Amino acid sequence: MKEIDWQNLSFGYMPTDYNVRCYYRDGKWGEIEVTSDTSINLSIAATCLHYGQEAFEGLKAYRCPDGKVRIFRPEENAARLQATCRGLVMPELSTERFIEMVKKVVRMNERFIPPYESGATLYIRPLLIGTTAQVGVHPASEYLFIIFVTPVGPYFKGGFATNPYVITRDYDRSAPLGTGCYKVGGNYAASLRANKWAHEQGYSCEFYLDAKEKKYIDECGAANFFGIKDNTYITPLSHSILPSVTNMSLMQLAEDLGLKVERRQIPLEELSTFEEAGACGTAAVISPIERIDDPMTGHSYVFAKDGKPGPISSKLYHKLVNIQYGIDPDLHGWTKVVIE
Repeated sequence: MKEIDWQNLSFGYMPTDYNVRCYYRDGKWGEIEVTSDTSINLSIAATCLHYGQEAFEGLKAYRCPDGKVRIFRPEENAARLQATCRGLVMPELSTERFIEMVKKVVRMNERFIPPYESGATLYIRPLLIGTTAQVGVHPASEYLFIIFVTPVGPYFKGGFATNPYVITRDYDRSAPLGTGCYKVGGNYAASLRANKWAHEQGYSCEFYLDAKEKKYIDECGAANFFGIKDNTYITPLSHSILPSVTNMSLMQLAEDLGLKVERRQIPLEELSTFEEAGACGTAAVISPIERIDDPMTGHSYVFAKDGKPGPISSKLYHKLVNIQYGIDPDLHGWTKVVIE
């Protein structure tokens, strides 16, 4: 293997040694399989290709200062995948099997786990697809669950630094299913056009309003939104956004730091009252928002006049990262040691 430049890794895909797989056939899950093959044999009539029977998750493995390798709240990723399965009529994988496969693929690709000092991590991608060959709108009878890993750098250039966002009314995604189940497991195809447009305009990411009325804050592309004001952590209550494990964790940490926490609808005009704002998710952890521009009104909502992350966002970021890396005490039992 060529020497990896850990310090300059992008957030992208690099093939690693092994991935793990499990097939669902005849009404039950089979044994866990290990392979070095990075391809899959798939029928052109597979349900994942025609009817969207597909779901994925994302989590990370961290090489820590004490030499151990930890993963963060994998049971929550398993639960979110199970919720997606119920919405898309796919067989649920047990939490125990999910975590077993995550641990196995991390251990088998240990040499790809970046060193602590690099700031890079090992990204873990579980993927579930319907594989039955059929033409007709009904659930598949066979499925494939895969987990592969890849070393990644920061999601946004500069890591924990402020970034500009833009409201994309003309490129908003269509309203999701009433239950929001399709977005639960992450399907960002409807975001690609808006994301491309935002990048072409010089922004780090697009920013969505609610699909129905376009009056309330929804989320930031592939990340949840939060705002800080009056010692309160405020995040949107919406059935059409991804239920972020990172956001869930930040809400708890905000309470631990003595902040009030509110999960509610956030009117667009309330943006002007926030002292700090950020996007949060597994990939970015926290991306502090410098400003949000609204091209339709010409208004800019500025949160970081000096270009630096706010004090509360900084505290939350460092607290969460320190727990993930085993530096601060894990009071809530969120981390699991994969490699001693």
